[in-house]
Amino acid sequence: MEFSTTEARDTVYGRIRFSEVDVVSFLSKLFGQKDDAVAQAANDTETVRRITRELDLLDDDEARYLAAFAFVLARVANSDMEISEDENRRMEEVVRDIGGLTEAQSVLVVQIAKSQQLLKGGTENYLVTREFNKVSDRDQKERLLHCLFEVSAADDSISLVEESEVRKIATELKFDHREFSAIRSQYNAKRSILK
Repeated sequence: MEFSTTEARDTVYGRIRFSEVDVVSFLSKLFGQKDDAVAQAANDTETVRRITRELDLLDDDEARYLAAFAFVLARVANSDMEISEDENRRMEEVVRDIGGLTEAQSVLVVQIAKSQQLLKGGTENYLVTREFNKVSDRDQKERLLHCLFEVSAADDSISLVEESEVRKIATELKFDHREFSAIRSQYNAKRSILK
């Protein structure tokens, strides 16, 4: 294999260590992708790094709140075993509004939350909701419940499974049935059980 002058390499302990661009370039050439794809992958990597650095500037408490908030949104969106494009877009909008983030940052936060939900959802659901309960006040918890219904309704219908998951979360956040019902009633037009 020949290396161009733009491909960085150095020898460490007798091995060649490649930069991420080299690996992407190699795999792209191997699978027959054009150089534009290589450049795009390198730019995407730098974009993700830049967004991550920006998110690192958040206060620890704010980051913890936002991470838990996004995870619980993904919990409800995935409760029916599918996160629709509409639900995904709504989660990004909610996270952007709640966190005061840029669009790119909210996309990254939602993607991470969805990935964590898919990987660890069953074991983490209660733990993350309990953490959210600790780091939020009553108004923030109520806002979360509204956002959960909004995400569930993003595809124009709140399924019984989604509604049941929101109910579990409300209980974990110490809402009684009357409080939960008052919030839920604002979304009656979207509830599949009432259609």
